[in-house]
Amino acid sequence: MSAAPALVIDGTAHIGADRLFGPLRLEIAGGRITCLLGPSGVGKTTLLRLVAGLDEVTRFEGRILASDGLPLAGRIALMAQGADLLPWRDVLGNVALGARLRGQTPDLPRARAILERMGLSAHAGKRPRALSGGQRQRVALARTLMEDRPVVLLDEPFSALDAGTRAQMQDLAAEHLAGRTVLMVTHDPGEAARMGHAIHILTETGLESVTPPRAMVPRAVEDMETLAVQGRLLARLRAPGAAP
Repeated sequence: MSAAPALVIDGTAHIGADRLFGPLRLEIAGGRITCLLGPSGVGKTTLLRLVAGLDEVTRFEGRILASDGLPLAGRIALMAQGADLLPWRDVLGNVALGARLRGQTPDLPRARAILERMGLSAHAGKRPRALSGGQRQRVALARTLMEDRPVVLLDEPFSALDAGTRAQMQDLAAEHLAGRTVLMVTHDPGEAARMGHAIHILTETGLESVTPPRAMVPRAVEDMETLAVQGRLLARLRAPGAAP
């Protein structure tokens, strides 16, 4: 894996004649997890897709740059909303899909090791239809981690998981994502408080920053400062006109 660059997203997004968000400037530190929260419809998912170069509908006026000056193409792994698993491939085949699409021989031992860490070894030969929603989401996360890219974009990666499994997967993801540049969209204030080296809220009026807890990521669920930040984030999201 190459060194993980910092990113700068600076500009305004429009869909047709309507402004979706911006002008804004979002700086994403290299090798760190940046969490982005905000109400539905303000453009969080669109922002991820713009960074990934996958949005063909939105017009973005500005720049999306890596700190090393190199193109981002080929250096990004994206976990989109919804598992997006191929129904005709089994779990192992879905996790190793990226290499096959590139015409490469997949590293199946590594894929199996990631599945084991995810608690999915017993399901490796199953098709997606035989899995629960939470299991499918874990498979999608495993596929994203399998890509081993320096820049990782996560869109609600743990939303379908129960509370206990979600905390376990947050811990596992933080371990696997260490040293990568991560932009994670989440609606969960507790998740942002646990995992964010930086935390931002995107609203209709712009971008706001919230000071993260001082403890190392992933933070303990019972850490008092983490709980306090979670509370401030929840209060801010419930009252869009108030300061965080």
